[in-house]
Amino acid sequence: MTTARRLRLPGIAYGGDYNPEQWPEEVWIEDVRLMREAGVNMVSVNIFSWALLEPREGEFDFSRLDRILALLHEHGIAADLATPTAAPPAWFFRKHPEALPVDKDGRGLSYGSRQTFCPSSPAYREAALRVARALGERYADHPAVVMWHIHNEYGCHNAECYCDTSAEAFRRWLRDRYGDLAALNDAWGTTFWSQWYYDWDEVIPPRATGAVPNPTHQLDWRRFCSDEQLSLYTAERDVLREACADIPATTNFMVNFSIEALDYWRWAPELDVVSNDHYLRSTDPESQIDVALSGDLVRSMAGGPWLLMEHSTGAVNWQPVNRAKDPGEMRRNALAHVAHGADGIAFFQWRAAKAGAEQWHSAMLPHAGTDSQIWRDVVRLGADLGALAEVRGSTTAAQVAVVWDWNARWALEQPSQPSGELRFVDLVRDWYRPLWHAGVAVDFVRPDADLSSYRLVLVPSLYLVDDAGAANLTGFAERGGTLAVGFHSGAVDANCHVRLGGYPGAFRDVLGVSTDELFPLLPGETRHLTGAVPEGASATLWSERVRLAGAEAVAAYGDGPLAGGPAVTRHASGAGTAWYLATRPDPATLDALLTRIVEEAGVQPVLAGLPTGLEAVRRTGADAAYLFLIDHGGSGAEVPAEGVELLTGKDVGGWVTVPPGGVAVVREPRDQG
Repeated sequence: MTTARRLRLPGIAYGGDYNPEQWPEEVWIEDVRLMREAGVNMVSVNIFSWALLEPREGEFDFSRLDRILALLHEHGIAADLATPTAAPPAWFFRKHPEALPVDKDGRGLSYGSRQTFCPSSPAYREAALRVARALGERYADHPAVVMWHIHNEYGCHNAECYCDTSAEAFRRWLRDRYGDLAALNDAWGTTFWSQWYYDWDEVIPPRATGAVPNPTHQLDWRRFCSDEQLSLYTAERDVLREACADIPATTNFMVNFSIEALDYWRWAPELDVVSNDHYLRSTDPESQIDVALSGDLVRSMAGGPWLLMEHSTGAVNWQPVNRAKDPGEMRRNALAHVAHGADGIAFFQWRAAKAGAEQWHSAMLPHAGTDSQIWRDVVRLGADLGALAEVRGSTTAAQVAVVWDWNARWALEQPSQPSGELRFVDLVRDWYRPLWHAGVAVDFVRPDADLSSYRLVLVPSLYLVDDAGAANLTGFAERGGTLAVGFHSGAVDANCHVRLGGYPGAFRDVLGVSTDELFPLLPGETRHLTGAVPEGASATLWSERVRLAGAEAVAAYGDGPLAGGPAVTRHASGAGTAWYLATRPDPATLDALLTRIVEEAGVQPVLAGLPTGLEAVRRTGADAAYLFLIDHGGSGAEVPAEGVELLTGKDVGGWVTVPPGGVAVVREPRDQG
């Protein structure tokens, strides 16, 4: 939250999506009473109420929303007031059937769910701005309203529409990007397969074809779709700013394991308050690492504290098997998000629905009511967040940066790669995991970010990098930093054109290596590694024939066609050091390699000698630092802590006791932060 428009709410925000329109009004009185009991101080309202708010085009009924906001304000609960534009009503589609989306195969989709509109539809944009303007004009001065919640989860279900309206919008976007067809043809390499375009009307979205489509065409389409959704957000935001320039605006990102549609680096500067929705993958045995990674990434995009707009108290309803959370897991998840920069904790939703598509999604107030473990945990968490009020606004200082880029992710996961097994998020998490276990604080950065405050920059996967990003990362090492690069990075430029002269393309010189042939491994295939690696070290997924060009070999392939050839290298580059990992080491080996890299770079962990399973995160404020200790291992821990004040947990004789599966937070003197 780095702009002048800040969320004016004391302490840590706590609440969730509130949908009182789904319940009789007598239930509302019970809701606000229980909210106060739980410590709730802000709820999101009106997210999916378009059909009730505007029953006919241009005719608004604010009576229900008036009563809801008045009731919240009367009980001291702030409102994050949403524009309901994620779910247009049925009457809109009856009048504007052309606004319905079309999928890649040319199949028109129907209404009857949410986000069933074409993002490029002029009729949708007009209707969305009309309802946003009406809300802004009516509630800009309402004392309950502290934030505008614009739309909901942009691009979750309709990131791409392939209709003719979208095609025309795509062509406009391409004209702005390239200027003329000659530049587009050059960027897309259209001499290949006779794809040359002589007229703008010949350019269409990358619809389903009989063979592999043009990679740059696909990449520009992903860029366009992200920008088209962003234009919808900024249009609604600007309408609301006209009504009230002081109320901050947000929309909820979806930075978690499965969502990749939007380039949030481009979105974040447009938000007054960056917020995120985060849900766990039920099959992930170390989901706590995903919580931390996601939190660090959102904090990095926000440039500081952010809001967790949605997560779950228990099970979700949209995975193949929807398991409840283990005892204590909800509390650990929530406080871990706070540790990683969240100044607000909210859930979907307040009261569990009895009807509709999300009736089996958990909530703060479950179907069982207040005589339930979830409710007791919700009340306890509210007390925790109240005790942590002073943490609000504090930040995190990191010596390590991890490069994350949506363009590189989109490009890497296109078809016809050397291996179809490459997954950007998996590769980044491979490298993040050892740092998390070691308690090393991490920022995420764009390739072109200011790197001057870091000792170490990690590039787990950067298949695509533009010239500016490549020069920035190379310059970091040459000026004295430590740079570590993963395989298949730097291979193509911003237009997805291969960088000629050998791999890894843009990073050959700084790494002191050159590769002339790639040897991706089959599923289940491994290579032994030898050299300065643990005994029994192995690698999977990828290998390549590396020739040293100034670098030294740290590890080599122990078998296979590349036996004896370098697999991990280290190079003195300028005043710094550059490492290259030309394969995917097993977790223990990667842990050992990154431990060495971290130590050589002079990076210090948050807390030395962490017991297994204990997470340590520090946030630093103007007057104090706050150390979060979270036990994920179930064994508990005792941590020496002289001269600190305990905010949560148990302090006995200068030791902070973290109970099994529990959390302790201490305030440290400022000079220790």
